[in-house]
Amino acid sequence: MHPFARASQALQDVRQPGFETVNLQDELRAIVGANNVIAGADADPYLVDWRGRYKGRAQAVVRPGNTEEVATVMRLCHQHKTPVVTQGGNTGLCGGATLDESGDAIVLSLSRLNTIRAIDIDNDTLVVDAGCTLSTVQEAARNVGRLFPLSLAAEGTCTIGGNLATNAGGTQVLRYGNARDLTLGLEVVTPEGDIWHGLRGLRKDNTGYDLRDLFIGSEGTLGIITGATLKLYPRPAAQRTAMLALDSLDNAIRLLAHAKSGFGPSLTAFEVMAGSVLHDVVRLFPPQRLPFEGPSGEAPYFALLELSDMEGEAHAQAQFETVLGAAMEDGLVLDAAIAENLTQSKAFWHLRESVPLAEANPGKSIKHDVSVPISAIAEFVSAADAALKACFPTMSTIVFGHLGDGNVHYNVSRGADQTEEQVVALTKEVYAIVHDIAHRLGGSISAEHGIGQHKRDELPRYKHAVELRLMRQIKTALDPHNLMNPGKVLPQADAR
Repeated sequence: MHPFARASQALQDVRQPGFETVNLQDELRAIVGANNVIAGADADPYLVDWRGRYKGRAQAVVRPGNTEEVATVMRLCHQHKTPVVTQGGNTGLCGGATLDESGDAIVLSLSRLNTIRAIDIDNDTLVVDAGCTLSTVQEAARNVGRLFPLSLAAEGTCTIGGNLATNAGGTQVLRYGNARDLTLGLEVVTPEGDIWHGLRGLRKDNTGYDLRDLFIGSEGTLGIITGATLKLYPRPAAQRTAMLALDSLDNAIRLLAHAKSGFGPSLTAFEVMAGSVLHDVVRLFPPQRLPFEGPSGEAPYFALLELSDMEGEAHAQAQFETVLGAAMEDGLVLDAAIAENLTQSKAFWHLRESVPLAEANPGKSIKHDVSVPISAIAEFVSAADAALKACFPTMSTIVFGHLGDGNVHYNVSRGADQTEEQVVALTKEVYAIVHDIAHRLGGSISAEHGIGQHKRDELPRYKHAVELRLMRQIKTALDPHNLMNPGKVLPQADAR
């Protein structure tokens, strides 16, 4: 008998009159095997979020090996009304994959769903299990001469299912879009344990509601993404990377417009970083260093720009020199360092990727992942700096992020007269100041990290009542028993 059939029969048997009911863990073992149901101290790594902010309790951690096992587990949990928190690489920043302290739920880890299912070069698509790490997906594309452009600092650990559940952004949104834009189809297990087979690799499909977009960004609150059909792109023939010293955010925005006009769709990334945090990177992580000396190395802001050219090295170099030369002549750039080879390009990106580590070194801070219209970024930073200085004079701020798509990481660090605990206690007050300014400028309180439980109670302050009502109605329609990742995204009172 097939193992799925044996598991299904075992579940039927324990529910028949005359059979002794076994506990949930025993039923789960019948589905996924004893070694894939984890409890006790062995489950601890699954119960704490990446930042160490949240810790929960679970009946067990369950590691199904394929979509059919996920569906069978979900049918069992639906019968028992057991909540399910789906987890990928557990690299989220808002507590979206961490349980509460009730101990009622199970963790459903997708780490064993790690197969590259199919590659269609002619259609430029890749079908993968949701538990594949992002780096595995990138490598699979690279092995067939293609590019999967989603790129994050955690790409060696985060999984594609988690990337889709949070609609991850990363460094190349400017050229290729968010995770949503990189996805053609999904396979999803519903709260009842049904499987939606939606892995069609179609770029046109006008046959009703787009269920794909409903599940992407839902943070596991509507169903479990178990597979995805992803878009592939041609690999660029040449790349050019430059680090640019700037005297203001205003000029950074002007430079972005200049680069878009000059490079067109070849402009892949445009990152911006405050000079203060880059100096912290250099101080904390030698032998990293800024590619500038003298006054240019003391600039208040730096930009990291990357061009992906399809026509070859000579064309890329000529275009780079023309566009950046004009920017310097116009006074938009104080100085420019152009990477001469791949090693230098990686060194520039390593500086950028080390910013969150340097920012975290002094201890806990209050982090903001906001987006505002690109035209309003300088106004946002200026207004937030002034408002915080008026209320908390000793606190300092760190600004960096994806200027090309309007995503600003605006983080607030403790002053010399404050402890970490005092800073954390001010989170709600600081959030209100910063988020109110972003909202006033037409922005969002979450650009790429999601809502999870960390920003859940902030939503009613910024979401229109109609939006919240529609979200509640969708949640109730698809998950009437509130089994899927309860307590996330929607405020508790709004979840049912």
